[in-house]
Amino acid sequence: VVPFFIFWQSGHPIIPKLSILTLFACFLLAIGVVFLVRCIYDFALHGEGTLLPIDPPKVIVVRGYYKYIRNPMYLAVLCILLSEAMLFNSFSLLLYFLASILIVHFFVLLYEEPHLRKQFGKEYENYCRVVPRWWIARQPYTGKIRKT
Repeated sequence: VVPFFIFWQSGHPIIPKLSILTLFACFLLAIGVVFLVRCIYDFALHGEGTLLPIDPPKVIVVRGYYKYIRNPMYLAVLCILLSEAMLFNSFSLLLYFLASILIVHFFVLLYEEPHLRKQFGKEYENYCRVVPRWWIARQPYTGKIRKT
């Protein structure tokens, strides 16, 4: 919703011009959407909860993309934001993308990871040692994390 309002306020044309950049942006958008849908599916089905803070998952999802990277859903959203900035050649959307990187990174560092460490303890620590926060692991995580 926020990118739409940024884009709408900027007065850019609605239809982007065809170029290598727009084709790459469409490819990046498709990848982001596919990853996001798969992450939401795994998160909701295997996490035994929802994406909403009022009913968070009771189990950390360690399947699908989560076996290789700790935050694939955030990366999928950031991928979508970058593709929108590229697709519409919008400096304002690019700034929003860059601000989103910082916000997400600090949210993960200052709230999410400490909360998960407290909730799942040593099992989450083991997961963090094997699976990188923002990069893809060479080997999938094979351990399990129990319910709280």
